[in-house]
Amino acid sequence: MEQKQKFPTEMVELPSKGLLYPKDSPLAEGKIEMKYMTAREEDILTNQNYIQSGVVIDKLLQSLIVTPINYGDLLVGDKNAILIASRVLGYGKDYEFEYGGEKQVVDLSLLEPKEIDETLYKSGENSFTYITPTTNTVLTFKILTHADEQAIDQEVKGLKKLNKESSAEASTRLKKMITSVNGDVESKTIRDFVDNYFLAKDSRAFREYIKNIQPDVNLKFYPENGPDGGVDIPIGISFLWPDAGV
Repeated sequence: MEQKQKFPTEMVELPSKGLLYPKDSPLAEGKIEMKYMTAREEDILTNQNYIQSGVVIDKLLQSLIVTPINYGDLLVGDKNAILIASRVLGYGKDYEFEYGGEKQVVDLSLLEPKEIDETLYKSGENSFTYITPTTNTVLTFKILTHADEQAIDQEVKGLKKLNKESSAEASTRLKKMITSVNGDVESKTIRDFVDNYFLAKDSRAFREYIKNIQPDVNLKFYPENGPDGGVDIPIGISFLWPDAGV
């Protein structure tokens, strides 16, 4: 009887700790099993169709994930952690890039997940409440998943086809995040609120609140003489494949 070869794997901790996934989801374990990168994954990274259509990273991660999950269910911050792990498993922890005209080296294994306030999390439920500071409107909202991000991209592209000057990404994102307005869950109500009643200063405060509570990896580095808040680590094809030369 032929034996199936077992690829070496590692367990990757998720920044969300699995708290926002349904309890029957494998993602609720708060960790995910990934295999090491092979020549098959390098084929994925050089696939021009994947690169041009912007799906190369997702195709790579889907190939590396061993745990049987629905990829679309991944929270964006958890997906970032898996992306970092894939680079470490594929090419090591040291990542070189240029910033300010100088070579920088970041040890990716030292990147930490953001601290989360677990008292705000309802175990097994991706749902939060926010009251706008100016109008006292009660909103419920969710942290976006990969599937949500795809839906937003498709809707924004559709709007641009109708109007090339359209720049509705921010409002489209808000409509996807918000799940009710003062207890009303109708999508028409949510859209009307975002388009006509969501004051700019309330919207800004809401987005800042989400930024503070959503699970993610701290993708910053702190160069000498750089800004106090750090600089975003550049991530592209060369992040996942150092030999790509791009």
